[in-house]
Amino acid sequence: MSDVTIKVNDNGPLRIMGKVEMVDAVGNHFETTESFILCRCGLSDKKPFCDLTHKGKFESAPRA
Repeated sequence: MSDVTIKVNDNGPLRIMGKVEMVDAVGNHFETTESFILCRCGLSDKKPFCDLTHKGKFESAPRA
């Protein structure tokens, strides 16, 4: 089992739990904690992180 969990929240962000290194397309590092949320709707002013702007404006509930 992995030390990292990614939870796809219904109608919301991706919750990342565990120690991860996150970098952009050119190798710049993002500062993260052991639990953070990533934007899935594209509305956040803090991309790639979620600022909860999606509430009531985004619908997605994929199942594995």
